[in-house]
Amino acid sequence: MDRGSKRGTPPGPGAGHAAEPAEPGRVPLAVVVVDREGLVSHWSRGARRLFGVPREEAIGRTALDLLPVSGALTEGHDPAPWADDGLGPDLGSSLDGGLSYPAAGRARLAAPGRERADVLWWAYPLVGPGPERLLVLAADAEGLRPGDGTFERIAPGFALHTDFPGAEDLARRLPEILPSMSVGESARIVGQILELGYPVLEFSQNERVPVTPDWGVARRAERKARRERAARARAAGEPVPEELRDEAEDLEYAAVRERLEFLNEVSGRIGTSLDLSRTIIEVSRAVVPRFTDVAGTYLREQVVAGEGFAEGVPDTTTLWHRVAVEHTDEPGRWDDVVPVGEAMPFPAHTPFFQCMTTGEPVLVPRISEEMGHAIAAQFEKRDIRPLITGRSMLVVPLKARDVVLGFMILLRHPERPVFNDMDRVTGAELAARAGLVLDNARMYTFQENVAETLQDSMLPHIPPRMAGCDIATRYLPGTLLGRVGGDWFDAVKLHGGRTAFVVGDVMGHGLNSAAMMGQLRTAVQTMAGLDLPPAQLLRNLDDLAQRLGDTYLATCLYAVYDPIASELRLANAGHIPPVLVRAEDGRSELLDLPTGAPIGVGGVPFEEVRVRVEPGDRLVMCTDGLVEVRGEDIGVGLATLCESAAHPAASMDAACDTIIRSLNTRGGRKDDVALLMARLNGIEPDDVAEWRLALDAAEAGRARAVVREQLHDWGLAELAAPAELLVSELVTNAVRHAHARPVALRLVRGDTMLCEVDDDDHELPTLLSAGPLDDTGRGLRVVSTLAREWGTSRTGAGKTVWFELTLPRRRTPPASHAK
Repeated sequence: MDRGSKRGTPPGPGAGHAAEPAEPGRVPLAVVVVDREGLVSHWSRGARRLFGVPREEAIGRTALDLLPVSGALTEGHDPAPWADDGLGPDLGSSLDGGLSYPAAGRARLAAPGRERADVLWWAYPLVGPGPERLLVLAADAEGLRPGDGTFERIAPGFALHTDFPGAEDLARRLPEILPSMSVGESARIVGQILELGYPVLEFSQNERVPVTPDWGVARRAERKARRERAARARAAGEPVPEELRDEAEDLEYAAVRERLEFLNEVSGRIGTSLDLSRTIIEVSRAVVPRFTDVAGTYLREQVVAGEGFAEGVPDTTTLWHRVAVEHTDEPGRWDDVVPVGEAMPFPAHTPFFQCMTTGEPVLVPRISEEMGHAIAAQFEKRDIRPLITGRSMLVVPLKARDVVLGFMILLRHPERPVFNDMDRVTGAELAARAGLVLDNARMYTFQENVAETLQDSMLPHIPPRMAGCDIATRYLPGTLLGRVGGDWFDAVKLHGGRTAFVVGDVMGHGLNSAAMMGQLRTAVQTMAGLDLPPAQLLRNLDDLAQRLGDTYLATCLYAVYDPIASELRLANAGHIPPVLVRAEDGRSELLDLPTGAPIGVGGVPFEEVRVRVEPGDRLVMCTDGLVEVRGEDIGVGLATLCESAAHPAASMDAACDTIIRSLNTRGGRKDDVALLMARLNGIEPDDVAEWRLALDAAEAGRARAVVREQLHDWGLAELAAPAELLVSELVTNAVRHAHARPVALRLVRGDTMLCEVDDDDHELPTLLSAGPLDDTGRGLRVVSTLAREWGTSRTGAGKTVWFELTLPRRRTPPASHAK
């Protein structure tokens, strides 16, 4: 029974049926190896147990003496010790060299001193160096209880440490000696066997493999002989005798049924996902090794990229990506020569070009040396001829709606029967089904890319730092409802060093919600730039939604942060309240804001709330998808939000991740999530300088002087010259157009050097094209040329014109002077 140390000491000879019961799903094997002389070179403990012959008596004896196979299993007659069931080749054909391909069967065993027993056997010819020629595996069928028809797949295997010559190499080559097994499957089975410590027979309900003993009722040997005669007659092209026509028809029917079962099985194994990469792998693994030994899948470049492409016949410039190579050769043999991911065109003289232009399968019974050389010429510095020459090839198109998406190159080992016309038909049907599945995955990938691109285009790219604050954001698409939704966030730069924060949520999902979200977001940005108070902005946004239609509603939270005044001004339109985390004690709180009605309801007033903040406080704004879970009170999510927001973090990004982890692991989330966090750093009073200027043209000179002096005090003397020039232009213009109130001048040192000039005139200046003889119109042109940014906005008392200059880089002292 070949049990190792992990399973205890094996029982001695003659144990008969007193065997320990096999573990569920596994049955011990008898392992016999026969050399080229027909002598037994390995006789396992399992063989001793099953056949009743000790190892020392078996080694060196003729295999046919130990495993007699003459006779047939017929009722009313005593069978020989080994008797075939009449299905396919018998074991004797394998033992005497009559077979060159793997075979399997079921026989009746009558060993001395024990009752008659059914035995399943497998014979695998061994090709390679060394004297070993045939590997025979056998198992007692009694423990499998085949009568209930439950088990459809049987896969024998043996461990790397099985003690016969060449076992280690054979274990690595399981896919070659077990043609029903892929490389990945063989690795899994070998791993299990190594863990168990003895050879096993594994069975499951998942799939049917070619080399499998029949579970059916035993059939008579003469029926087998008649079928073989009919098959030989058909192969030779001779008329089938009348008495054998039934058998010939049975053979044809069985072949057709086998192919239909194969196609049905393949259809059930592919298309389990709309993920294009997974579908490609499923299609490749569905045909290897049952239908072919090698399957290479090529797709159009646009299909791989999830893009659309013009319909029409491909040409020699069309690029084809190799997206999968599945094979039963030793691992790594194909990887360097034909790596996955390579893109290449195919010349017109190749069978691949013929397949993709005609949309029909191309059959090459054997790849000649001449054809192998022609194909290999496309692979620079790589010789593919040893991999393809002498093999049978079938190229099948992958198409849907008469459009060729790609093709599969199928190759069989030289020892395996060549592809025939029936295989061509089978391959065409297989490719048609695979093409539809791939096209579905392609269209889904294309639509997903469009949706993702749309969503990304609508979400702003907010800099991590703005005047007086640090910002971090997160967006998570709905897990079940697609990648496009109506959630958004934004941060808008305002004059005076202020920043507007907004988070909104259009009710619903899909492209329509995303389109509505894009319109509202654009409107908010525009109105924020006009410096509308928060309540007035929401009022205007509600009016806009009414004009756009009453199909959609949206919630919106709008806040303006003034880092100089250390103040937040907020207004809410049906949104969940924000969280404010105090830097002083780490305490977090939901800000008590008037809820208001959602945008789109119409006719509902909005209220503004002012909140004092301190440097280091954090503002957290999010959509309800983060805190709301179906079947759970939203208060639980809000409490979790407060708790997770107060958790210390090394950075703003880490703080956002903490919130997401805390709330996104509760399960049940189906909605989009938008999260915006801002650390309100403030601007120190020492970084702000203000002056009042009289309505006198001479005040322009005074403005230049005070600006020059202040910049020197701040260590920004390099900015003095351009700042003086720009301030002079703005003050001169303000003094000229102001009515009664003094002109206000303010400098703010932050990430940039900001200069603002206020007056009581409500008419905003515009940039003009001044001619050579014009006396005016050049001031703002100078500002636009020299300033990093500039702008104008109305205020309650008039207007503000501002500009920014980039701060000079701080010079780093040489390393020798660094202390």
